Amino acid sequence: MNKYLIYLDQKRCIGCHGCEIHCKVNKNLPVGPILCEISHEPLREIKGIPRTEFHFRSCYHCDDPECVKACPTGAMQKREDGIVFIEEDKCIGCMVCQKACPWHIPQLNPATNKAIKCDYCKDRIDAGLKPACVTKCATHALKFVELKPL
Repeated sequence: MNKYLIYLDQKRCIGCHGCEIHCKVNKNLPVGPILCEISHEPLREIKGIPRTEFHFRSCYHCDDPECVKACPTGAMQKREDGIVFIEEDKCIGCMVCQKACPWHIPQLNPATNKAIKCDYCKDRIDAGLKPACVTKCATHALKFVELKPL
């Protein structure tokens, strides 16, 4: 089974947060919950040059996701290709998934009172496209790769 991964090329990232904006637009999300996040380390000196590093944080689509096991309604699911997603019709907004996740990735969508999280834009992947955050990254710092099994 192949597995997907989004990674950040820190040398290209300028911290514009365009990935976060395009994620929200693609998922029609209100201001507030963030499914992917760019954060940065404080300015520091590396070999005498001031610099900061950016980090991309999103769902890790775990091999054995605790959120899926904890969900009382079966709304949190894992596809054959490894993508962990939420079936919105089944979600009751209890947020047990967030408590079970070691990184507390699922967020509450205030517009629906249901859990949301990054699903790599599975609808776009199914259509042969890349996730919105990757496609719209102005500096091409985000990369979407399909990992082949060894």
